[in-house]
Parts: sequence; structure tokens; C-alpha cells
Amino acid sequence: MAAYYLDTSALVKRYINEPGGAWVRQLCDERDSHNELLHMLFVGRIAIVEVAAAIAVLVRRNIILSGVGKYAYERFTQDWATAYQISEIHPNLLTRAATLAQRHPLKAYDAVHLALALETRQLLIENELDLIFVSGDTRLLQAAQAEGLAVENPFSHSELDNSPQENSQ
Repeated sequence: MAAYYLDTSALVKRYINEPGGAWVRQLCDERDSHNELLHMLFVGRIAIVEVAAAIAVLVRRNIILSGVGKYAYERFTQDWATAYQISEIHPNLLTRAATLAQRHPLKAYDAVHLALALETRQLLIENELDLIFVSGDTRLLQAAQAEGLAVENPFSHSELDNSPQENSQ
């Protein structure tokens, strides 16, 4: 079993067809021979607001149809309750995020996601699991690597977006 922390840029790709989305959906839905999910998926509590806002922006900018946005948001809220391990925000975490924002060229919520991922990794190490940080933001991935996290960029896997399996859906 592998553990992944998905920032909002990665999480949105599960619900909206965009480059790297097929890889994120495969990662989230991959199952073993007993039909058990292969991966633990961690997301930050703040992602519930960020995903809602990202989908709404896509609708307002006419990038996706309102029906597509509504369906994507409904799927996300259903998954929120069952598919993800939620990494919680607390005062000490915000202090750590502020330090990360001083150390790396990060936006505020990117620093929060990175702090959440680092805290989650620490908890997983006790269970002998490692955490892979997933983001489509190059600057955030560079900061995560500098902090010792393994990283994945969905854009690096965008060749899967045109696979026959993806096109048949």
C-alpha cells in the first residue's frame, strides 16, 4: 500500500477532465485482487473549500458547463466523506506553514498543504509507510522535494489522458 497527499490542483483533476486527470483517477481508484483500494489518499481540510471554488470558477469562466460542474462537485462531496483521510489544520500547523512560506516561494494555502503533508508523513513513518506528495504546481513540488518529500506531478502522466480506456468513458 502506498500513501499519497493530494493538494487541490491534483484533487480537482479527479473530477474535471484536464491534463493529468486520467493518472489521478487511476491512482485514486486502483484496486488489488480483493477489490480493496491500493492507496491511502490524504487531503487537507482546506481542500473542501478550494475544490468547490475551483469548480465554480471553471463554470463562471465557461470552461466547463454548469451541469458538468454540478456533477463534479456532487461526486467530490460524496468522495469527501469516504475516499479520503482528512489532514486537519491546527494552530501549530499554521505556524509551520508560515515558516515554510518564509523558506520557499509559496502561496499561503500551498504552504498549508505542504505543512499538512509533512505532518502526515511524520505520522505515517511511525507505521513504516512513506508519503508521496502530488501536485500540479511546480513551485510547490520543488518546495516539497526540498523538505524531503517524494513527489509526483500529474502533468508528467498526461499521456494517459488519451489512452483508449479514457476515451471510451
